[in-house]
Amino acid sequence: MRRLIAASIIVLSLLAGWFWMLYESSINESYISDEMGSVIVSIERGQNLNQIISILDEKGVVSGRWFKWLVRFEGAAGKIQAGEYEFSPGLTPAQILTFLVNGKVNQYAVSIIEGQSFKEVLKDIQGHPAIKSTLPADAQMDEYLELLNISEKHLEGMLLPETYFFVKDTSDVDIIKRAYRSMQVFVNSAWPNRQKRKVLPSVYDALILASIVEKETGVASERKQIAGLFIRRLEIGMKLQTDPTVIYGMGDIYKGDIRYRDLRKDTPYNTYTRYGLPPTPIAMPGKAAIEAVLHPVETKNLYFVANGDGSHIFSETLKQHNAAVDKYQRNK
Repeated sequence: MRRLIAASIIVLSLLAGWFWMLYESSINESYISDEMGSVIVSIERGQNLNQIISILDEKGVVSGRWFKWLVRFEGAAGKIQAGEYEFSPGLTPAQILTFLVNGKVNQYAVSIIEGQSFKEVLKDIQGHPAIKSTLPADAQMDEYLELLNISEKHLEGMLLPETYFFVKDTSDVDIIKRAYRSMQVFVNSAWPNRQKRKVLPSVYDALILASIVEKETGVASERKQIAGLFIRRLEIGMKLQTDPTVIYGMGDIYKGDIRYRDLRKDTPYNTYTRYGLPPTPIAMPGKAAIEAVLHPVETKNLYFVANGDGSHIFSETLKQHNAAVDKYQRNK
């Protein structure tokens, strides 16, 4: 009897050792080869453990039988988080479980570009394959504000140009709200340290001018010069006379070419026919354009003209400006 018990213990020990050896091998060696490349796996909310393991097994990233033992030993059955995961070659099942428990989901990115209009931003966001589109593509601004629950009169100029990272199936609403909050944080923190100007009494006025500076600037080093020039025009009661505002006011009528009659046609955004700032920003200003408006260069210049390489020639008088126009524009 003693021999039988001893033999049984030996056999069980061997079996346990054999089991543990297979288990250790199965969870610490990668199933994902270089030939396979990265494997995308989506875990949906509400899926049970058997369904999750079945998906992982079918994708070839784990052995389902051994992975279930791993989950049980680690007490992770109720800790796996939903989301889209990307598993690269070399990852072991043990590392994959860590990904799943920590919610290390696949990250995507979408960028809001300086100078984009709200329509352009929305088109880019809704065109991203990992973003869920919930907003109408061509609604009125009041409708967008209501759907987004944002207490502003307009969304133009209110989204901070940045790269935003997100997980799959994030909605367009979530991205836009993040961009709006980011703009509020940035501009309101920068506002108290500004050079105070009577012609820019509010944050919103600063954003309007920053959007114009953004559209007018081709060379980064000129932003503060252009900002200072426009502020000087406002201070002496001179019209801003800037083409980008006219183009924005033309809307879909603009086809890439601005004509003399367009400059004469009055709209709320035509700074050739109206004094002061337009009613809203005309684009999304970046941080540098906002900083340029809050900290402009002190200048006597009132005029500037493009010289053909993206930069501008600045002038104090109309006579100097006309000479620059003749040299860099009319003669071409």
